[in-house]
Amino acid sequence: MFPQLTPVTKNIIILNVVVFIATFLLENYNINATGLLAGYFPLSPNFHSWQIITHMFMHGSILHIAFNMMTLWSFGPVLEQVLGEKKFLILYFASGLGGFALYNLWNYYEVSQITNFLTSQGFDIHEIYKYADFSYSGERPINSNNPEVIDQAKKLFGMLTTPMVGASGAIFGVIAAFSTLFPDAKLMFLFIPFPIKAKYLTPIIIVVSLFLGFRQSDGDNIAHFAHLGGALIGFLYILSWKKNRDRIQ
Repeated sequence: MFPQLTPVTKNIIILNVVVFIATFLLENYNINATGLLAGYFPLSPNFHSWQIITHMFMHGSILHIAFNMMTLWSFGPVLEQVLGEKKFLILYFASGLGGFALYNLWNYYEVSQITNFLTSQGFDIHEIYKYADFSYSGERPINSNNPEVIDQAKKLFGMLTTPMVGASGAIFGVIAAFSTLFPDAKLMFLFIPFPIKAKYLTPIIIVVSLFLGFRQSDGDNIAHFAHLGGALIGFLYILSWKKNRDRIQ
């Protein structure tokens, strides 16, 4: 099932596992590694520039990191052998950055909608930004008699304090890249009980992610637009790589 690990793929997996264990140990000593390294909305008071990269090495659970790393183990070595170590590394991180960008573009749209509503109701949104700062230790009253204002203010607070974690953007870029290079390869994925060709499976995953991203169900804490952003970058990267390769030949 799993091919022999190649150097870059192996080092990425090791780094992810080390960061996951270190985060768990540090937070047992009340050191908030997640608040420092996870990816927050860029306009949040908790955002730091390095989180654009470090969020890719943070994971929310053992199942989360296990799924991402097993997927990378399945597809990474083949791509690394075809592209070379440097280009594979570029693909991986570019896909992760693409996932972060698209996810937060959608967040920016939602934050703008909430902000416009609250402002129209005379609510001072700066209070929410102050309350959302992890360094703030005072009370967090929401002064309004309008239940919808209170609901939207709480939603804005949640968006400013909820981090994006995981390598899923990069992983979906790897999956999309593999599917673009090997469209007829038969894959097993998630809950599909039979092998399906990559050229059919990847579009299904993208459509489902798009649907779930727009649907925004209560309790859904998956960054679906990060998956889409990563897959888009992975697809475009391979198209560019193939075009340049053919030109050289």
